[in-house]
Amino acid sequence: MVENAQDSNGSMATEAARQVTRLEALLLRHRLAVNLFVHTLLFALALLLAYLVRFDIAQMGSEGTKNWFYGSYLPWLPFFVILKLIIFGRLKLFRGGWQYASIRDVANILLASWIFLLIGFLTIFLFNWLPQLAMLKVPPYFRTYPTGVLVLDFLGTVFLASTARLGYRLYREELRPISSEGVQRVLVVGAGNAAEAIVREIHRMRVERYRVVGLVDDDPGKQGITIHGVPVLGKTSDLPHICEEEDVEEIIIAMPTATQKELRRVIELCSGTKLKFQSLPGVGDLIDGRVTVSQIRPVDINDLLGREVVALDTEAVGRFLRGRKILITGAGGSIGSEMCRQVCNYQPAHLILVEQAETPLFDIENELRRANPDLPMTACICDIYDRNRVMAVWDRFHPEVVIHAAAHKHVPLMERNPCEAIKNNILGTKNVADASCKYGANEFVMISTDKAVNPSSVMGASKRVAEIYTQALNGQKDCKTQFKAVRFGNVLGSNGSVVPTFRKQISAGGPVTVTHPEMTRYFMTIPEAAQLVLQAAATGTGGEIYLLDMGEPVKIVDLARQMITLSGFRPGEDIDIQFTGVRPGEKLFEELRTEGEDIRPTVHPKVMVWKHCPTPWEKAQASVEELATMQNSTDRDAIVAQLKKIIPEYTPLNPPSAQSNSQAAAKPASVS
Repeated sequence: MVENAQDSNGSMATEAARQVTRLEALLLRHRLAVNLFVHTLLFALALLLAYLVRFDIAQMGSEGTKNWFYGSYLPWLPFFVILKLIIFGRLKLFRGGWQYASIRDVANILLASWIFLLIGFLTIFLFNWLPQLAMLKVPPYFRTYPTGVLVLDFLGTVFLASTARLGYRLYREELRPISSEGVQRVLVVGAGNAAEAIVREIHRMRVERYRVVGLVDDDPGKQGITIHGVPVLGKTSDLPHICEEEDVEEIIIAMPTATQKELRRVIELCSGTKLKFQSLPGVGDLIDGRVTVSQIRPVDINDLLGREVVALDTEAVGRFLRGRKILITGAGGSIGSEMCRQVCNYQPAHLILVEQAETPLFDIENELRRANPDLPMTACICDIYDRNRVMAVWDRFHPEVVIHAAAHKHVPLMERNPCEAIKNNILGTKNVADASCKYGANEFVMISTDKAVNPSSVMGASKRVAEIYTQALNGQKDCKTQFKAVRFGNVLGSNGSVVPTFRKQISAGGPVTVTHPEMTRYFMTIPEAAQLVLQAAATGTGGEIYLLDMGEPVKIVDLARQMITLSGFRPGEDIDIQFTGVRPGEKLFEELRTEGEDIRPTVHPKVMVWKHCPTPWEKAQASVEELATMQNSTDRDAIVAQLKKIIPEYTPLNPPSAQSNSQAAAKPASVS
């Protein structure tokens, strides 16, 4: 019965809300007429109040009262009302919606009332003091008007017109229906302009979804103040106990200019709670400083690890790409697909997508065609290990710029299948590079990895060999192609990387698996990596190996804790973190440069170049040809020995054994 009563009350409230909505819609359609009518009443009431204050209200029944009411109030009423309607209308005070009443409306009401007051005094002056008016038959109530009424009418007009508007807005904000999902108790981090705007917007919502219980800010000057009735309860360091005392369910971070370090600090302070985290977009995404509730979005791990927007030399990149035939290998992968999106921004003459996996190729082709319907584009299913197919594709299109993103990138898989790293990463690169030389490509850009620095894995070593081959090929007399390589570390959200893997593990209820407590990695976003690759490719004359600025390394276990916290769980309580041991081929940390290498800056602050001595062509060619004999070999030791012969600094770590292979097949892969 209680449930039935609740349902009945809920349906009645819903029906009442619908009736109010219909009435508001009717009033909105006739807004001008309603505004004129209401203001006419307000102006008449303001003048009446002025007379009542000017002439003793206790004498309402006296003969004197009748004199001022009939002899002065009524004759002057049309003048007051009509003139005020004209002034208020000229200042557009009848156009705004009262639910959006603000300080600016009050300022305009003050201005209109001042203008009327000046005109009123001028009118009385004309009727009372100009000598020429003495010859006119002016009614006595015009010649002897009490000027104190004008001042009192001014005050009454400002008070009534302002409180009517603000009262309606207060009614709309305080007597709203509650959202069907309930009301979230919210704490806002920040007490600046963005926080003020978001609190104001929350109060204006037609349905109450959020109830702001307080704000926090580290500025000492803001402690103890209130914003739209919401108090600043303390500093960000007080977040844990404020959230507990106020029973907070959600945190809104209203700091559009906050750095990733500041965001991480807020998340870490709230670790161990079950809070949800929302944030405003970056300051560059807010137009004219306006903040709306619709712009609030969940805090994502990219917000904590991403970096500032890259400032590209768009003119140089445009010269490099515009009007040229661009071929991208691995076009369906994380980096390759983003390279395609970025290249489309520079109006190439023709974009050729090369990918061996049909579904990713199908998806990226459809996406690009929708976004760029006028761009000539061809999708080619092609395995770069198939030399004849590669040559046929290059012969058909004669690309001018080749961006080589295709590669096997998973370290443990390549440790257990080293021959596939040889086939795809080395021989596949050789096929693509040779085809670029043969068919006259001007530029060849290879996507490399920080794992090629002092490699400890087959994957890293295979990418280093690919670097060696392409750099040795650069400048050969029969090849006009300029070969460049770009190294960078992990990218956020790439297929099979740590972030999407952690998301899956968290959604499954855990545990989240990390290989080692001290495991660290460098991270950058996929768009940033793609943009910096293009920036690096647009510079230099060939033979360079570029290094991208990867920022500060991140501990993987810290990343796991932050992702669990952002998901509304408590690390170690709701979701466990398990350490599974370092996997084959992995280092605890990745190096960005080799000891003793000569690194010099370029024109872009986030792009550096390694000054190195390329391997002689004959030696590089012979090394790759010898590896080619092992392309289907199951002898891992022989492959590793040949790689070490080519790369003396290659030091294999944690080589897989038959036992580790069977264990890997029996349990989920951990993440580092």
